Amino acid sequence: MSLATLLKQVDIFFDLSPAQLNMIADLCQERHCQLGETIFEENSSGSELYIIAQGEVQITINPAVISLEGAADNTPATLATLRRGQSFGEMALVDEGLRSASAVSAADTLLLVLPRRPLLALCEANPPLGYQLMRNLAADLALKIRNTDLRIREQLLYGPRPNA
Repeated sequence: MSLATLLKQVDIFFDLSPAQLNMIADLCQERHCQLGETIFEENSSGSELYIIAQGEVQITINPAVISLEGAADNTPATLATLRRGQSFGEMALVDEGLRSASAVSAADTLLLVLPRRPLLALCEANPPLGYQLMRNLAADLALKIRNTDLRIREQLLYGPRPNA
């Protein structure tokens, strides 16, 4: 399967032409990860978007972040398990800020890595591609924020109550 064919299946590349997908595919670098390999750590700097070509990735956070009293157990809390065709690390494309979570390979995994600067240069050189990509990226991030909000609300409404 060509990279462009795989990219066509990724939500953030929805409605891009085959030529536009090929331009993005030319920017992709492959990264092979073994089971349990850390792709990036929470609070580390980042400037890449990742697309899962094959395998599985868990997005985790430090449990102390979600506990008011601090976590007695240092086991990372899994926010999401992502599979083929899904992307992560997209916030780094927007602001190059610190990673909001860690990403760990949950199986032998092949990732496509899109570096920020070349991708933004392509978007600037090709405004229709840039507009559609940024629109899709905004929709993807909005969906993820809404899902996170729902999980927080569920935890607040149905989670364990602190002792009074």
